[in-house]
Amino acid sequence: MLAASLLLGSLLGQTPAPPVIPLWDTKAPYAVSDGAADKPSVKVFRAPADKANGAAVVVCPGGGYGGLADDHEGKQVAEFFNEHGVTAFVLKYRVAQKDRPGPLHPAPLMDVQRAIRFVRAKATEYGIDPTRVGLMGFSAGGHLASTGGTHFDDGLLKDGDAIDKQGCRPDFLILGYPVITMEAGVTHGGSRTNLIGPKPDPKLVEELSNEKQVTKNTPPTFIFHTSEDTVVLPENPIRFYLACKKAGVPVEMHMYEKGQHGVGINPKRVSVGTDTWKNRLAEWLKDRGVLDAKK
Repeated sequence: MLAASLLLGSLLGQTPAPPVIPLWDTKAPYAVSDGAADKPSVKVFRAPADKANGAAVVVCPGGGYGGLADDHEGKQVAEFFNEHGVTAFVLKYRVAQKDRPGPLHPAPLMDVQRAIRFVRAKATEYGIDPTRVGLMGFSAGGHLASTGGTHFDDGLLKDGDAIDKQGCRPDFLILGYPVITMEAGVTHGGSRTNLIGPKPDPKLVEELSNEKQVTKNTPPTFIFHTSEDTVVLPENPIRFYLACKKAGVPVEMHMYEKGQHGVGINPKRVSVGTDTWKNRLAEWLKDRGVLDAKK
């Protein structure tokens, strides 16, 4: 049925809609309902065959852990990666909604880890190099990405299915105006409440303040933010940058003067200078060999 729909779309000159793949065939871990809000998935944007270089990235849109800005921080970002030969997987992770209330942790972490494992498990099917699988996130999605970049394993060797046997450490990390810490007064309050509740255990605050979880094994990281951002304070990425420097993790950060929170890929909301973050990112990926031709 899917193949027939793709063929019909091709004959009509339409671009086929990216397929949406559930991350679990059965009920997801920590699911509290059978509704759509508790069914994480990835939307697959495959790089064009003439550009594909084998790299892949999982993209986490922002939304305060209460929604998903999956256009300018999802679809448009995936299309940018496709232009550079990278296959993108836009993650629908669990967020706080009426039929899936918070606190959410650890469900979103399970979702992002599973997404990375899924990409590696399906590497042959999608023409992906399993050693070039990155993770990107914006705002609260940046917190989730930084959590995925500091909380990972080599695979669940005793439990789970074949996908869970894959390691979930990203090979590179990209953070756009990210929430990093859960420390009151610096974090984004709505994200913190949705993720860990209004009165969280101090140990959980510590565990999910990701600047405190950086080690030498944290992936090479690219960060961008704006000084004008009053929603997610610039201190968030600065803390992560300094932690990476201290741990010896390769890191590059761009702090732009102009730009409101949530710029994403949307030139109408930013100055010309701020919108160059995409170019800086492409240069960084190229310098690190991520965009090298498929071997």
